[in-house]
Amino acid sequence: MKTTVTFLLFCLLFPANAAFGKKLVKNDLNESQNKIIHIQEVYKTIDTFKLKVDIFYTKQSLGRENNTAIVFFHGGGWAYGSPEEFFSTCERYAAMGIVTFSVQYRLSIENGATPSKTISPIECVMDAKSAIRWVRENSEKYHIDKSKIVASGQSAGGHLALCTAMIDNHNEKSDNLRISSRPDALLLFSSCVNAVEGWCDRLLADRRDKIWSISPAHNMKKGLPPMIEFHGIDDEQVPKWTVQFFEIAMKKEGNYFELHTYEGRKHYLGNGNPKYSRYFDDEILNLADEFLRKFKFLN
Repeated sequence: MKTTVTFLLFCLLFPANAAFGKKLVKNDLNESQNKIIHIQEVYKTIDTFKLKVDIFYTKQSLGRENNTAIVFFHGGGWAYGSPEEFFSTCERYAAMGIVTFSVQYRLSIENGATPSKTISPIECVMDAKSAIRWVRENSEKYHIDKSKIVASGQSAGGHLALCTAMIDNHNEKSDNLRISSRPDALLLFSSCVNAVEGWCDRLLADRRDKIWSISPAHNMKKGLPPMIEFHGIDDEQVPKWTVQFFEIAMKKEGNYFELHTYEGRKHYLGNGNPKYSRYFDDEILNLADEFLRKFKFLN
């Protein structure tokens, strides 16, 4: 009798344990598929520089086709900063199914103080364009739709994102010019839209006569990709009027430009919130998400 009871209890409990085991395996599988993978590749070698791009994605993203890519360019006045400043943002969007990239580019300051004789914002622009080309060229590897590549940046990084869409010259000699460096949409934060100012002029040094050629505001044209810009009313580094004039010029040419301004906020829109390197906060990113959904870059 004791043996029979034990057997019945085993029969009753075993299916539940088996089902529980299956549930654990399924959950483990889902966690594995959604785990964010972070790798690094070299996208360009120029002189002694091996320029790298940090890439974030999930196995689930690589299991489907036609992914969106967002390529981020950090701020820092073309002279400072690090791709790491966009890592938390890359992880956020990777978790949403987007393949994200944070780009290293050459910086225009040597020894932390002296402007470089060989690297200026022009070289930064060339690197940004090379990065977009590299992402497009490697789109199959990451299952990216070549027509769903978004450029994004903060401050000088926003300037670089704009240049990939608006500046036709200043291409690296080693680039395959048959591959477009033009993104399909732009997310911009406290962006420098008018490069004709003192700091950029100083960094250009004896090439300051080229400043007009890398100023988005001075290279306006029709048919540009849709853009969204977030800007502080009290921005002490990029005056709000420069962006307001840029908005007027964009719309005059029939381009889509969505501007969100914030009372009481300065250059770092997320100041006091270290989650996204002070660049912005979740409120701003939620609006960016709406923009991406509007243009079919995000489900």
